[in-house]
Amino acid sequence: MSDKVSDPVRGEARGTAPVPLSVLDLVTVGSGRTAAQALATSVELSRLAERRGYHRHWVAEHHSMPGVASSSPAVILAHLAAHTERIRLGSGGVMLPNHAPLVIAEQFGTLEALAPGRVDLGLGRAPGTDGATAAALRRTDRLNEGALGSPLLERSRELGEDFPEQLAELIRFLDDDFPDGHPYARIHAVPGPVQGPTARPPIWLLGSSGFSARLAGLMGLPFAFAHHFSARNTVPALDLYRESFRPSAVLDAPYALIGVAALANDDAKEARRQVLTGALSMLRLRTGRPGLIPTPEEAEAYEFSLAEREFVDSWLGNVIHGTAEEVRDGLDALQKRTGADELMLTANAHGGEARLRSYELIADAYGLPDDDVVRSRTD
Repeated sequence: MSDKVSDPVRGEARGTAPVPLSVLDLVTVGSGRTAAQALATSVELSRLAERRGYHRHWVAEHHSMPGVASSSPAVILAHLAAHTERIRLGSGGVMLPNHAPLVIAEQFGTLEALAPGRVDLGLGRAPGTDGATAAALRRTDRLNEGALGSPLLERSRELGEDFPEQLAELIRFLDDDFPDGHPYARIHAVPGPVQGPTARPPIWLLGSSGFSARLAGLMGLPFAFAHHFSARNTVPALDLYRESFRPSAVLDAPYALIGVAALANDDAKEARRQVLTGALSMLRLRTGRPGLIPTPEEAEAYEFSLAEREFVDSWLGNVIHGTAEEVRDGLDALQKRTGADELMLTANAHGGEARLRSYELIADAYGLPDDDVVRSRTD
């Protein structure tokens, strides 16, 4: 393996952080705000993350959710690439069942050409939405014969799961190496290798249960676990990933990051007000009432039933929030408990200002570098 600085997968811990810190962005849209404002905040966030030494900025795919504007990760990533220079950019993730593998290969081949060496392709196996919306995305149950040919594939067929075959097809398109005689042997994803030597984005598998953890391990791929909404499964999934891991051309040892809901504020009470907006938004989503992210005032005034209060309290129990020092201590404890190789922080709140301030405060708490300060000292 190459050293940490040049490795396309492994990040470098900065300051006093125990592991690399990264950003997961849902491009949240708050009540009274617009998608245009949310996307502008994402540009600010990417610039801030680059300036402060966060390792990567990923955008998650969601559909038919008024409170998020991240339905098209590839489009957003192209925009972020035009406004940054060094930070890694990627999907956290693209939901593979929603798309033809060739389309994803072309989109991320384009991104790699626009931002060489800075693009990650994170893939999920859920639709990222409800069943009706998934149908509107024109998902199919087509199986591509001969893509993997493994016991894992046979088991996935028994479960009605064709994700491994879709993944194998995507990798073939990215590498432009379908065997002679394959129906797709004369089809090329462009931009891609058919146009000359080129790198391709590292593939990550995302998950919130054991299926993707095991598949990532068997394929020797990096793994990203959604701790921020499946906390009880985090340690079992990471254990399964590490136990299943087989060295590959990509990795000689497991590498796992976890998504973590975290929000810091100068005042602990204000941090609680801000994260309550995300909790109420999730409650509404889980009960079939999705909408824009409510304001702190709306969340405070909401009259929760006993069952709703239990849900919100449980949800907030997995959101690390408070002062910067409290958030730092919570992140340190979580990393120690899980052994995660990287922490990817998501800050879901009503306003972009609160989210941006949170990432700045966390960077300060860990003593991450500040490029603006460095420049001012050398000018």
